Amino acid sequence: MEDLMNYYVFSKDEWKKFYIENDLPIDQLDLKKIKAFNDKISLQDVSDIYIPLIHLINLQNKNFDQWQDTKSRFLKKPERKVPFIIGISGSVAVGKSTTARLLEELLDYYLPDKKIQLITTDGFLFSNKELRQRNLSDRKGFPESYDMAKLITFLNNVKSGMPNAMAPVYSHQVYDIIPNRFDIIDRPDILIVEGINTLQLPSNEQIYISDFTDFSIYVDADTDLIESWYLERFGKLMETAFQDPSNYYYRYAVGDRAEAFDMAKLVWKKIDLPNLEENILPTKSRADMIMHKVKHHRVDKLYLRKY
Repeated sequence: MEDLMNYYVFSKDEWKKFYIENDLPIDQLDLKKIKAFNDKISLQDVSDIYIPLIHLINLQNKNFDQWQDTKSRFLKKPERKVPFIIGISGSVAVGKSTTARLLEELLDYYLPDKKIQLITTDGFLFSNKELRQRNLSDRKGFPESYDMAKLITFLNNVKSGMPNAMAPVYSHQVYDIIPNRFDIIDRPDILIVEGINTLQLPSNEQIYISDFTDFSIYVDADTDLIESWYLERFGKLMETAFQDPSNYYYRYAVGDRAEAFDMAKLVWKKIDLPNLEENILPTKSRADMIMHKVKHHRVDKLYLRKY
């Protein structure tokens, strides 16, 4: 990351010293729920990486709220609650969902007076039917496979304080949008938005997702390592979720295992890797924080934007 000159660089040992508690309340959290996000997550990482990050976000959120109040008074406008939006990006299989859900859990604990909500941008993918009509079935996850206009409208509604903003729901079970199912985002204090496209700048849009985010995180790792995590996750899903006959990948779970892995490797090579290299990785330097991972999903370095 030699090109990231606009960032402070901290090792894990340096970072953990920025916020130290003698008695971390980790035992009061639902550890089983946290571990369910990824059985390799280290409780030491929760203590050393995520607890200081939560307190940094809290400081930034306080400054954000104070600025909203100051601006309202200056403009002689009624005060209104403006949600603080955290964007989380990175490759498939790098652990974005783990990071997002862990932040949600910890923010709930440390900021009990705040309403915390979480969505993923998967819900704003076009349906499989629409992708077929647009001849984009093999481009799922690429920028053009998202209904960006709908996503931008949703974020604008949330940011403007509209109650009960509706986010479509995507199912990884059926690999498609669920008709008439929505997550309701109702005037949160903090909204976490997780997805591979949260830092992207689609060429056909004048407003971007990042225009609405107040703090952004890019979860990073070497490409070869991400591929190994992708295939490892696929293998575990073959033995669990894919065994459900209603699952999109059921036919692979009950078929020849070698052929299934050949398919997964082809998907990585033809879809996920090009999307990472062309559309996701180039957005890394737009993040406020880059969280770099090594083997076993351990965070070894953090890059925090200087300005």
